[in-house]
Amino acid sequence: MRERILVPLDGSPLSHRALERAITKHPDDQITVLYVIDPMLSVYEAETKGLSAASTWHDRMKERADEICADATEQATDHDCEITTATEIGRPARAILEYADEHDIEHIIMGSHGREGVSRLVLGSVAERVMRQAPIPVTIVR
Repeated sequence: MRERILVPLDGSPLSHRALERAITKHPDDQITVLYVIDPMLSVYEAETKGLSAASTWHDRMKERADEICADATEQATDHDCEITTATEIGRPARAILEYADEHDIEHIIMGSHGREGVSRLVLGSVAERVMRQAPIPVTIVR
């Protein structure tokens, strides 16, 4: 029976490494790549770049999600692996945990961190929160 695996992808090198691990170690399992659009980032963008930048933020984030999901599909295809992609809006850790619960995910494979610098400090560690709160196995890739 195929295991249902969730790979949260934010476009960072470590998230792509997590996807690489999933598609090479679990090629016959059902892999879903999830990109989460964090609405809190629009607040930070408004504060740093002004309201005009924040007003187009959602469209740019949707485009970014589409690009990241397309890259993930291409990465999987290069390994003769088929994946499903999904995009959610919300706080990343919560959205990952809710998606896993709602879709009967059995295993999460994710990068140890995606963001760097101040944004990582402000937003906290998504991987740590998922690892602590998930009722299923979580593999953290470095």
